[in-house]
This record gives sequence, C-alpha cells and structure tokens, in this order.
Amino acid sequence: MEPQNYTGISQFRLLGLSDDPELQPILFGLFLSIYLTTILGNLLIILAVTSDPHLHTPMYFFLSILSLADLGFSSTTVPKMLVNLQTHNKSINYPGCLMQVAFFIFCGCMDSVLLAVMAYDRLMAICHPLHYPIIMNSGLCGFIVLLSLVISLLDSLVHCLMVSQITFCKDVEIASFFCELPQLLKLACYYSSTKNIFVYLAGAIFGGIPASGILYSYIQIVSAVLRVPSASGKYKAFSTCGSHLSVVCLFYGTGLGAYCSSVVSDAPRKVMVASVGYTVVTPMLNPFVYSLRNRNIKRALWFLACKKAC
Repeated sequence: MEPQNYTGISQFRLLGLSDDPELQPILFGLFLSIYLTTILGNLLIILAVTSDPHLHTPMYFFLSILSLADLGFSSTTVPKMLVNLQTHNKSINYPGCLMQVAFFIFCGCMDSVLLAVMAYDRLMAICHPLHYPIIMNSGLCGFIVLLSLVISLLDSLVHCLMVSQITFCKDVEIASFFCELPQLLKLACYYSSTKNIFVYLAGAIFGGIPASGILYSYIQIVSAVLRVPSASGKYKAFSTCGSHLSVVCLFYGTGLGAYCSSVVSDAPRKVMVASVGYTVVTPMLNPFVYSLRNRNIKRALWFLACKKAC
C-alpha cells in the first residue's frame, strides 16, 4: 500500500463486532438496550443528587459529575456503533474519527480523575471528620471539578495532536468498533517507536497519577479504619467506601483487561469484546452500583418516584 498523509484520508473502515448479517439485529437490540439503560441510570443519579437537599454534599456532587462523564463516555462510541449496525455501513470519516478520539480520551480521563478525587474525599471524611466540612467546602469542590476538566482537556488535546501527526495508508481498517487509539497507532505507515512511547507515556501520566492517588487514599483509609476499636465502627467507615471501591475496580479492571487483551491476543474480535467491557458495560453498571449499595441514593430515587406518582 502506498503511504498517504492523513490529509488524503477521507474515511476509515471500522471492523465491528461481527460481519454476520443475522447477528446484526441482535447486536443492535442488545447495545441499544444497554445504551438506554446507561442514559436512564446516570440521569436518575444526577436528578436524585440535584433534587434532594440531603445529597448536596461533596461526595454526591462528585458522583453527579461522574455520572455526567459516564454519559459522555458511552455516547462517544455507542451511537455510532448503533448507526453502523443499522445501516450496515462501517465507515467513519477522518474528522469524525478524530472527534471520537478527542471525546473518548476526555471523558475517560475525566472518569479517572474524578475517581481519584472521590477517593480523596473519602480519605478526608474518614481520617479528618471534624475538619471535613471546612476542608471540602463548596469553593474547593468547584475548583477541583474545574481542574479535572482542564486536565482532561489537556490530555485529549495531547492525544489528538499526536493522532493528527500520524501518516496513514490507503484503505485503512480499524480493528475495533470505534476509533480506538492503540488500533490507530497500528495503522501508521511508518512505525515510530518514539511516537508510540510518547503516546503510552501520556497515558501513563494522565491515567497512572489518578490511580496512584486512589491507591494512596485507600492505604491511608485502611490504616485509619484498622485503628478503630469497635467492629461496628469499622463496618460503618468501610461501608461509605464500598460503592466507590466497586466502581474503581470495575473501571480499572475492565480497562486493564482490554489493554492486556490487545497485548497478548492477535485476534481483533477478542480484543473488541474486552473493549466493550470498559466502554459500554462499565458506564451502565456504575449507577446500579451506587444506587443498590447506597441508602441515601435509594431514598432520593424513591422520593422522586413517589413525587411523580402523586
């Protein structure tokens, strides 16, 4: 294939989850159901937090922003996949692909940073309960969210600039159901180890630092909780972290699984199944994790349901 600069590339072809025509309607119905559940679940979390005065605390404020980021994370990939399944057209134009990369990186980084922020919030609540209202004031919470947006935007811009410098070949096919950055790197006409190292270094910085912050926060939390003499006190302290810890394990577990699959396996379909875990399934499950394990969220949702019924 002749090398051609990205300016000459008008569109890419997405490999998709399956080429079987009989399977297309089933996949369309499945992912449409997942997407609608994701939208409904995250919107309910946002509505519950904004409408209930008892939930106007830093923890639930960050949770509502996380739900907003999950909405963007899922909406970046799923609608295009549904259109492709319905129209049997797997193409995506270059600007659309670049935009998908930008929003995917932005929302993914936002998720990662917010999970770290929520871990810090739990650290302050458990280790410094008397000073918690002073430390986690509304001004600081607003600043943290603004800083998270700036960091995510910077991460997105860095990756988009790197993608825009890649020289692609003609008739390129992305071995995924969306414009996934590692798959785009494999399509470069000229392999550049420096660019690859830079891409993964940027990913390690913007993803690794929040993960390290989460790990540090939970080490401090566990250390503090173990010093609590009563078993009921330990349970109460750990119960406030249960939902967040479940979401952290879900987010990083599926993301790490997708990364390991892309490194170990050469079968694109298997790698795509792993990618579905963190791009589609995780944003859907997050609201369920928080609503099922959190008494305050369940109470707020029940109050909303009764209010609408009456």
